[in-house]
Amino acid sequence: MNGILPLWKPRGMTSHDCVFKLRKLLRTKKVGHTGTLDPEVSGVLPICIGRATKIAEYITASGKSYEGEVTIGYSTTTEDKWGEKVEEKKVDRTITRTEVEEILQGLTGDIIQTPPMFSAVKVNGKRLYEYARQGIEIDRPSRTVHIHRLELLEEWNELAGDHPSFTFEVVCGKGTYVRTLAVEIGNGLGYPAHMSALTRTQSAGFRKEDCFTLEQIQEFVQNEDPQNLLLPLELGLSHLPKMTISDTLAEKVKNGARLEEPEDWQDGSVVMEHKGKAIAIYQRHPDKPGIIKPVKVLFND
Repeated sequence: MNGILPLWKPRGMTSHDCVFKLRKLLRTKKVGHTGTLDPEVSGVLPICIGRATKIAEYITASGKSYEGEVTIGYSTTTEDKWGEKVEEKKVDRTITRTEVEEILQGLTGDIIQTPPMFSAVKVNGKRLYEYARQGIEIDRPSRTVHIHRLELLEEWNELAGDHPSFTFEVVCGKGTYVRTLAVEIGNGLGYPAHMSALTRTQSAGFRKEDCFTLEQIQEFVQNEDPQNLLLPLELGLSHLPKMTISDTLAEKVKNGARLEEPEDWQDGSVVMEHKGKAIAIYQRHPDKPGIIKPVKVLFND
């Protein structure tokens, strides 16, 4: 089995839980997910099967979209509603749509984020959530992430109440913590805040309408060939530039040959395609000007 299975991950399961279950359902060991979703987050989780596991990192690095809900008035240890309450400051004024939109605009583009303690980022060989579970807080490396779009979803003019909430959509690049965005929105309003709901709506071009639930997959494999569920791995590389190559060049590429850089070569990773099939991913050679080299050979048969 080879290809991409766009899964709609349910709440209450880890991404690894989904991989474990799919290995059993599909009766294959070569299964990998493409970017961890927190257990209480539902949404699009492309699963790579067989040869497609070679491109998992490129799907993980692609842009993603989420719909979230922010609740203003208290923060938590995990920056979502499932953590313990840390700070509370009831909202004692009316929050206007205009001030929220200004804050969202200020969080659009390149921004600097510090990963939350309850996250899978490694520091000194240990994941942050392991420190957090021991009650240890350590310095975390901040990083730059890119927010392509951040907008309110519902129509309203004013919010009031002790703990008002609102929904938004965000389109963001790799490494963005949407939970942390919720906290930053609260900071801009002058109140503690947390993420009270989150759903991933898109990953690497895969959307909800492309996805199957675990129940649908289980029912399908009982009656049909599970390979028919899988999409071509090329769809997981649709966000990367392509170069169509000849039969002669294809043989060299399949063998991992270094090549002279074409005149119109683009920066970053480029997919080498032959007869509609992605056979390798090439980049500029880091030490040899004018030369490109393979970083991943996908088909060599």
